[in-house]
Amino acid sequence: MDDIPLSMLISVLIFLIFVSGFFSGSETGLMSLNRYRLRHLADKKNKGALRAFRLLKHPDKLIGLILLGNNFVNILASAIATIIGIRLFGEAGVLIATIILTIVVLVFAEVTPKTLAAMHPEKFALPATLILEPMLRLLYPFVWFINLSSKVIFKILGIKQPTNSDKLSSEELRIVVNEAATMIPQGHQKMLLSILDLEKVTIDDIMVPRNELIGIDLEDEWSEIIKQLSESQHTRLPVYEGDIDHMVGIIHIRRALRFFHSDDSTKDDFRKIVREAYYVPTGTPLNKQLLNFQHERRRNALVVNEYGDILGLVTLEDILEEIVGEFTTDPAATRKDVNIKDDGNYLIDGSITVRELNKILDWQLPTEGPKTLNGLIIEYLEHIPEPGTSMMLDNYPIEIIQTTKNAVKTILIDPNWSVAEEKSENEEHDALTS
Repeated sequence: MDDIPLSMLISVLIFLIFVSGFFSGSETGLMSLNRYRLRHLADKKNKGALRAFRLLKHPDKLIGLILLGNNFVNILASAIATIIGIRLFGEAGVLIATIILTIVVLVFAEVTPKTLAAMHPEKFALPATLILEPMLRLLYPFVWFINLSSKVIFKILGIKQPTNSDKLSSEELRIVVNEAATMIPQGHQKMLLSILDLEKVTIDDIMVPRNELIGIDLEDEWSEIIKQLSESQHTRLPVYEGDIDHMVGIIHIRRALRFFHSDDSTKDDFRKIVREAYYVPTGTPLNKQLLNFQHERRRNALVVNEYGDILGLVTLEDILEEIVGEFTTDPAATRKDVNIKDDGNYLIDGSITVRELNKILDWQLPTEGPKTLNGLIIEYLEHIPEPGTSMMLDNYPIEIIQTTKNAVKTILIDPNWSVAEEKSENEEHDALTS
């Protein structure tokens, strides 16, 4: 070593520091790559992405290679720096070289390259694979031995290595959609999130309840049936005999048009064009029911409980509205059970679902229990309240306007009120008066 010129030693030391920076930046860049963008680039036959994809399939080998190279370079740089320090400063040069090299390595071989690689992972990582992939083939025996040693240590300590998986859960996918807000139009983002929410919502939450079903009773006079068909606002209607429990099927109004101008048609003719009803069990998630509708080529279904009793009707349009939202922003226009007064307050029908009320008012009423506002109020009070009763329902104020013997009929709600706002105003008032 004494015969090697000092200038050459310094040149080799500088080169080793840059090589160390290369390994440090490569590790950060490769580990910071977006796996899904990388897969997209690989599908487009991007050579750098293909190499990176192959390396990241075995992260233990990649990390072993990078650490092997980085530690070898750093130890060699430390030895050379020590020689240079001794030549320049004698015995004190060991300490001086250690201090200076530590600072230089931290700044130029660790912090700077890792920061740049984290900021621009593709620009740093993809070109680096040109060197790392051949190195892995060349040094594979050493990398294999290092990984084997670490696995033996893990086994002795009882540590299980997690399996590498790129699969996302629905909650992780939700985070991805939220983080991509700047690249996805707001309307599209809401629809994507709504699709993810379908598995959390059941048909019970959106179905038309049994007591609100409008259908054709075959026990009515034929003239009354024709009149009901001609005046119906719905394209499909349930058909039953006597009551909803004796269901015959579903009729599409278009198929019944020929009866409007026919004097010799009968109920038997009408019965022949009624399509058999499609039944689905209560509690079915919306994402599953959407696929069921597609598979069965149906647009509506009757919801039944475990005893076969009909609970309500769910339609394909109801599920689609859960994804794209209502087709108008006016709650009074979209729901017959929401009426807006002149003062801005809402008169709400007790049969409205809790989920629908939460969407309209941006509230957070619990949806795990009763499905309707009427059910939620009765469960909370444990009796039918008198008209004029005011109460706080889960910290939201409501006033009972009208009741029947067995249900809460109409509720008054101020949509602009919130507990948080009132609390904030009270705290501000207390601060001013104290």
